[in-house]
Amino acid sequence: MSNIAEFNAASNEETDREHAGQLKLLRALCAAAGENRDSATVGEILDQLIAYSEAHFMSEELLMRLKSYDDYEDHVEDHVQMLDTLRGIAASHAGGDPALIAGRAADALDFIGRHIATRDRRFADYVRNGL
Repeated sequence: MSNIAEFNAASNEETDREHAGQLKLLRALCAAAGENRDSATVGEILDQLIAYSEAHFMSEELLMRLKSYDDYEDHVEDHVQMLDTLRGIAASHAGGDPALIAGRAADALDFIGRHIATRDRRFADYVRNGL
């Protein structure tokens, strides 16, 4: 990449792809839990979702630091909350308590959707404007 604008555009495109992957996994979790799929399937989706979310959040947080982003702390707090929620769902699942997983997964999907539409959108605008 020859200039900052190209880097910023590539960063936004990659982040958008990562968001799409994260949302796809969350939707798969909601569907699997809602359909009372077998424990192994739900567990596999949860494992993938947590690992994917950890990697995505780490890359996003690194980019925010590189850009000296002013809303870093609040943005990261959303990431922490989301990972705590996902790990809580995984703990419930591992403990054999599937009763609330579908509702909690739907809440997580709503939360991350709002996060992407607000905090991530603000950060994308910040990067796009070359700040």
